[in-house]
Amino acid sequence: MRIVLAVCVVVLLAGCNRYSFDRQLDHAYEAYERGECETVILLLSKAERNSRSRRYMQPEISLLRGQCLERQALFVDALQTYQFIVTHYPASEYAYRARARMETLRQLGHAAGDAAVKVTPVKP
Repeated sequence: MRIVLAVCVVVLLAGCNRYSFDRQLDHAYEAYERGECETVILLLSKAERNSRSRRYMQPEISLLRGQCLERQALFVDALQTYQFIVTHYPASEYAYRARARMETLRQLGHAAGDAAVKVTPVKP
């Protein structure tokens, strides 16, 4: 009887952890739709901590993080996030999306190698 009770407790706790992760990811998407990128980044960090045993969720979390970085005009950081997805999860659907975002940023002139640095001397 104790073994059955122990198994039930373990299953229940595992389910709660999964629910917590799903809820945080859902709230992150809702905050993204509202344009609240600071909230999104916080929720994604929490979801990331809860999903350490489910590495297959990392590309989805990283893609949403990259999209928020784009909204905040942090294009270099967004490109690095997309490159992380492409490098570590090349066969995932999120790698395909990350490549598309990288190409779009390149076409818009936000890629790191495309921007020319303009230096204006300061006159005393």
